[in-house]
Amino acid sequence: MGGPAAGRTGSTPEGGTPTRRGTELWLLGFAALIVTSALVLVEANQEQTLTFRIVWYGLAYLALFGVAHVAVRKFAPYADPLILPCVALLNGLGLVVIYRIDLALSERALRAGREFNNDVPKQILWTAVALALLLAVLVVIKDHRTLTKYYYTFGVAGLVLLALPALLPGIIAPTINGAKIWLRIGPFSIQPGEFSKVLLLVFFAAFLVSKRDLFMSAGRRVLGVDLPRARDLGPVLFAWAMSLGVLVFQKDLGTSLLFYGTILVMLYVATERGVWVGIGVSLFVGGALVAYQLFTHVQQRVANWLDPLATYDDAGGGYQIAQALFGLGTGGVGGTGLGAGRPDLVPLANTDFIVAAIGEELGFIGLASLLLIYTVLALRGMRSALAVRDTFGKLLGGGLSFLLIMQVFVVVGGVTKLIPMTGITAPFLSYGGSSLLANYILVALLLRISDAARRPQSGSRPRPVPQAPIAEAHTVMVERPT
Repeated sequence: MGGPAAGRTGSTPEGGTPTRRGTELWLLGFAALIVTSALVLVEANQEQTLTFRIVWYGLAYLALFGVAHVAVRKFAPYADPLILPCVALLNGLGLVVIYRIDLALSERALRAGREFNNDVPKQILWTAVALALLLAVLVVIKDHRTLTKYYYTFGVAGLVLLALPALLPGIIAPTINGAKIWLRIGPFSIQPGEFSKVLLLVFFAAFLVSKRDLFMSAGRRVLGVDLPRARDLGPVLFAWAMSLGVLVFQKDLGTSLLFYGTILVMLYVATERGVWVGIGVSLFVGGALVAYQLFTHVQQRVANWLDPLATYDDAGGGYQIAQALFGLGTGGVGGTGLGAGRPDLVPLANTDFIVAAIGEELGFIGLASLLLIYTVLALRGMRSALAVRDTFGKLLGGGLSFLLIMQVFVVVGGVTKLIPMTGITAPFLSYGGSSLLANYILVALLLRISDAARRPQSGSRPRPVPQAPIAEAHTVMVERPT
């Protein structure tokens, strides 16, 4: 019973290292229980009755993430067991809030005699496509280090996708809610900038690994600080110019801040020199001040941030952020309860302001719990980045984890008026296909990196040479060094 085969269960392969897939399965079951219970509460409070829709939604959710678990068990068996359950719970809570807002908007449309199309079925479809994409990434990319062979291709593709909405005419790339970040092809619309973030992250991770020595070289010493050489400022200036280009031509504050901040953090992780962050922040502050002086849409965002009530009735003014703050104040500490609030009064409550809806109905406690789930997800990604053995994996895993947490900061900061509103959607929560697909690619890469970090090294260790007892050891003459 205590022989070599004793521990070889479904979660402990022949290498002897547990895969923890059983833990992942239990956590997914717990997430499904939370999501199904939340759907029941929403329908009971909103409709005062229960329908079979929540049964179908619950079964669809369980089936989708059951397939995802089987895929991870087969193609990334040593992946971190907390990453997929955290993502599943976030995605499920997003479905709950979208369903809750659908019920309110459909009731309002019924009173007005208009038709209304529910967004939950479409979000479930997007989730299925996103999980299929996650499976495809895990199948195709068996080793994250293979991405370094094509990092210039990823860089060019990321630049093209980022600039595409600004270059195309308004018929294909319309301006929606003040930002030109969408491409419309027939009945479908897509946000290419969501995918460009991941592609450019892969490019910069590989670039910083290959050119790390350049950034470690110091130039002139000014006031006790070793400044970098002028020719090594190229990547920072390039990222700065790209972020300003997005801000100017696409009027997208969120993507600009998100992209530039992530590149600065990756540069700091690669070089461990704070001077790069100082230079980058100085460039960003200078560019933001210039943009504020030149562009009216930046001035409008800042005015809404400083006093949303002063611009409450203006076109593009502070009505949205003010309603979100009213909702957060109404929720208080414990919230109004799922289905018992009025988050539908906030425009775009199921996309840009879904965090405000959660804060109103679940209160500060629910919103803090949501942020803790994001924190756990980012920390597990960082942990995998620290544990992986190659430098590219460390930079890529750290960059992907920081990109995720930076998105959350930008979203929650905008909704709570900590920073100007940016228009970024909450990862895995908000309605929309582009964000969901891009973030599931991010999760697939994190799963692949964590699988490489936890996988036992192949090959047997060298057996130590047995040494003779001291009493039997021969005398060895050691010459004195000259």
